[in-house]
Amino acid sequence: MDNSGITAEEVLRVMLERDRFTQWMGLVIDDHGKGFCKLHFVVKEEMLNGFHNIHGGILFSASDSAFAFACNSHGLITVALDVTISFARPVKSGELLTVEAKEIFLGNKIGIYDIRTNNDRNEPVCFFKGTAYRTSKPVR
Repeated sequence: MDNSGITAEEVLRVMLERDRFTQWMGLVIDDHGKGFCKLHFVVKEEMLNGFHNIHGGILFSASDSAFAFACNSHGLITVALDVTISFARPVKSGELLTVEAKEIFLGNKIGIYDIRTNNDRNEPVCFFKGTAYRTSKPVR
């Protein structure tokens, strides 16, 4: 626990109860802890662009969700300040993607996170970097 008095597990429970987008996308949390989140999802037809590859916005959204779960895990409401994404390879419908967010720096107010998405062959699909601002308000 941090000064917020709430565990990472409690934060995840609260966030998932409120997060309709994660449910809509079909994101499944595999592992979660302080500064960390690993999730997966299967690419659906409606997630594809006009070239039958996954839409970049879907990859961004899945990465952003993992980022949010990781950076809020300390129990303080934390918001994105800056994010970047680089796409490495196309993804087709039916593929299983794994998204892993890791905290690489945590200061008093700023956290920096590395979020990587891999396909089921463990090949990189995209790289996402997020900088977050930690408020003093607890997640409740």
